[in-house]
Amino acid sequence: MKTQTRWLGIVLILLIFSVWVSLPDTTGFMWDSDGDAINDTGIAVRQSLGLDIVGGLRVLLQAELPDGSYTQEDLQQTANNVARRVNSLGVSEPTIQVQGSNRVLVELPGISDREAAIKAIQQTALLEFVDFSGMASLIDGLTGQSVLTTQQDEINRARNIAPDPSARVNPQTGQPFETVMTGSGLQSAVAQVSQDGRGWIIVFETTTDGAQVFGPFTGSHIGQPLAIVLDGVLLSAPTIQDRLDTGGVISGGFDEEAARTLALQLRSGALPIPLRVESAETVGATLGQESVNLSIRAGFLGVVVIFLFMTIYYRVPGIAATLALIAFILFNYAVFKLIPVTLTLPAITGFLISIGTAVDGNILIFERIKEELRSGKTLDDALEAGFHRAWQSIRDSNVSTIIICAILFFFGQTPGASIVAGFAVTLMIGLVINLFTAVLVTRAFLSVFIALLRQPLQQRSWLLGV
Repeated sequence: MKTQTRWLGIVLILLIFSVWVSLPDTTGFMWDSDGDAINDTGIAVRQSLGLDIVGGLRVLLQAELPDGSYTQEDLQQTANNVARRVNSLGVSEPTIQVQGSNRVLVELPGISDREAAIKAIQQTALLEFVDFSGMASLIDGLTGQSVLTTQQDEINRARNIAPDPSARVNPQTGQPFETVMTGSGLQSAVAQVSQDGRGWIIVFETTTDGAQVFGPFTGSHIGQPLAIVLDGVLLSAPTIQDRLDTGGVISGGFDEEAARTLALQLRSGALPIPLRVESAETVGATLGQESVNLSIRAGFLGVVVIFLFMTIYYRVPGIAATLALIAFILFNYAVFKLIPVTLTLPAITGFLISIGTAVDGNILIFERIKEELRSGKTLDDALEAGFHRAWQSIRDSNVSTIIICAILFFFGQTPGASIVAGFAVTLMIGLVINLFTAVLVTRAFLSVFIALLRQPLQQRSWLLGV
């Protein structure tokens, strides 16, 4: 009994935590881990809804480089940079995942401006500050043209790619223009209206490492032009007026949208791998709000019917199973918000199937207990034997299904099959949690009922469904 009391305490603590996580207003908890008075460590709690519920934009991006010229780590870093850009767009609950060896899937729920979103996430955004000393007379003719820099030449060589034949080189040396610093040396970039009010500029600050390069160069090249090159195209080449240690201004005849997009891209970092749009589709919400509400009501009604069935058919054990099933649902929903799991229609289907699996486990346990009671065993012995014998069947069946879910999840990583992955994830989570709730949680609740109602249960076997 002491063991079951201990388990009951653990279950109650987990239930309280799960209820807190499941509350709509819960966004997580943060704490100060390094003593700087800033809460920068913690766990985020959020509910992620899929495109089929709220609608939005789905974009499949493909690497423009040949296979073998980049690593899987490069592709993952590219996806991470895309994720930072998407987050800067203010999109709620985006999904960005690597698919296969050369694709990145981006799902943006609730997005409205399709073209702006695609432009923001697709453009490579390789920013370079390039030495144009002694070439002020060439600036007008090269502005808006492709130029070859040492940074681009290095990237092309590493990827075994031929340079753009139309890109201009330094006419004085016949070699690529010298790159002074790339966008990786920027700490921040903000778009704002220029002082004369005639256009938009990007005000930037350099990192510590960037300042060590940018400061000395600008200090020794006062009066010389410094070109600003984005993705191989010369934007502008302002003249250096003073030493710039902490930052400066990027000008290039931007309108508001272009300036904000570029600032966003500079903050999130250049894409290590250039991407092209393989497919882009606007996805309408499959379910309207009324349909979602009806689905929730139907699911609630179904769970209530299960509660009634278990209570009427199994009596006291059925009440314990009902409490365990409530705990199962709360545990699942809390895990969904903590990971977080994107809830799509297939994902919700997987969760509902896992509820059925949890009920099936309880039925198996109670039928075993009834068999032991009919064979003449005492209540405690029947309880022990019933859970012990049922556990093996529950374990084997759940583990077998978990293996199948893992296979489904693996195949769900291929392009066009992500809905399978959502189904597999929620079903797998439910099965793992069921291994805990079907035996330990149900037994803890049932042990409490037996301790409180031992004499009535021993005298009236029908209370146990026998």
